[in-house]
Amino acid sequence: MSFLRRRGLLTAVFALAACDGDTTPIVKESGESLQLAPTNAPGGGLRQSGTAAAGTAASKDPDYKLGANDRLRITVFGQPTLTGEYTLDGNGVLAFPLIGNVPANGVTTSQLQQAIAAKLSPDYLVNPNVSAEVITRRPFFVIGEVQKPGNYNYVTSLTAINAVAMAGGFTRRARKNDFYVRRTAADGQTVRIEAHSGTLLQPGDTLEVRERLF
Repeated sequence: MSFLRRRGLLTAVFALAACDGDTTPIVKESGESLQLAPTNAPGGGLRQSGTAAAGTAASKDPDYKLGANDRLRITVFGQPTLTGEYTLDGNGVLAFPLIGNVPANGVTTSQLQQAIAAKLSPDYLVNPNVSAEVITRRPFFVIGEVQKPGNYNYVTSLTAINAVAMAGGFTRRARKNDFYVRRTAADGQTVRIEAHSGTLLQPGDTLEVRERLF
């Protein structure tokens, strides 16, 4: 057990939410935030994520997976008419001049660079040099017993309690340290993470602040 504590391993238990009829799988979280990762098994998978990864700027995080509403700066060297800022649409698709739509949901900036270069070459450019950088990560959402539910710009090292503060604070009916975080895996499946005030959120997460029963 001491080895497990030193390693900071998370115990994840999947269950069904019987209290409100929601059949989204639930993950019981303790200690650190969880980050979803694709897997060959049905339903996606989980990997441990520490605070360092959550606090890293997206533009400097090579493993950051792009998603809907991420804003990018794409540079095609020597081609000022193609270079500019672009926002992925609601499906995570990039609309790029000359080549049209480029699927970008769930890929890294490095993979997107390669995809753009492959579409530009050889019909439009010879050996194009493409660079992609995340300017603004997609927003997160706060719903339930907060003063101002809605979507907010993501900032690094964002905890659940920080998100509540951005949403105007709790209502009088709120459970103040008992949250759900909805998160979508790369395969499209959504899970609900049982979280607490210190849980780190990720871009695109939805924080649910629940109502007290009495």
